[in-house]
Amino acid sequence: MEVKRRTARTLVAKLSSVSERTRTEALSELRLISKHDPESRPLIAEAGAVPYLSEALYSSSPALQENAAASLLNISITSRGSLMSTRGLLDSLSHALNSSSPTAVQSCAATLHSLLIFDESYRRIIGSKRDILYSLLSIITAANAPPQSITDALMALFGIALYQLNRASLVDLGAVPALVSLIVKGARTRIVEDATAVLAQIAGCEESEEAMRKAGGVRVLCDLLDEGTGPSGRIKENAVAALLNLARCGGEKGRKEVRKMGAKVMEGIAEVAENGSAKGKSKAVELLKFIVDGNGNRTEVSLLVSSN
Repeated sequence: MEVKRRTARTLVAKLSSVSERTRTEALSELRLISKHDPESRPLIAEAGAVPYLSEALYSSSPALQENAAASLLNISITSRGSLMSTRGLLDSLSHALNSSSPTAVQSCAATLHSLLIFDESYRRIIGSKRDILYSLLSIITAANAPPQSITDALMALFGIALYQLNRASLVDLGAVPALVSLIVKGARTRIVEDATAVLAQIAGCEESEEAMRKAGGVRVLCDLLDEGTGPSGRIKENAVAALLNLARCGGEKGRKEVRKMGAKVMEGIAEVAENGSAKGKSKAVELLKFIVDGNGNRTEVSLLVSSN
């Protein structure tokens, strides 16, 4: 362990060199070590690497930026506190999210996700950085964004949306139409799964109702539950969760639309209630009850579920 500690200190010391070549070589080594040796990650953080890595995200050198971003991602797995306590780190990540390097963008978005999933207090802090939210939404709306960049951005957005007070900010920045557009394009199952997961979280705030109505969100979600469309089970469960959250948190107009459109895909919802995960089943049954009760037939839910 002492050898690993000395190696970390030696490499981190090189990050302050005036030679770009020396810094690049040291960053490359740190990236590899932090990727393949979990024990070295906290040692690298303890040696003071994070401020240097954060600064390197502003570099005009793609190699420096990519190696720094990947190293931060690796270190975030075990030393999240070191990242969050580094002054200016979130601003650096936000800057690199707009990089021309897809590798740097993906690593930075994945680092944010790593931080967001770990601690709820981080969700509040990161969610307060509107430039980060804006950058992540810009990634998923970019015409030529690589699929992996979109996936990593969606994962980070999901972590942000887990915190209730962040949802209104996402709505304000145009998250709903951006997500609905991704779902409609439906180019890749994984992207649609992640987009519907984020939309389901955002639907859990009253501010989402008008945005959902303008974007045709309820219709799109119900289309996913149409038995003829054949999306994955996860997509269907996310669609159910989004409709249920809108029914719970929206106003009367939103609830009315969910009842009206949901009544057309009750068999699809019932299929989730019958064959979904435990959480998916519970939400599907609750959504069915909401739709049926609003249409005046309280016995139909059990009949629908039992028939599937």
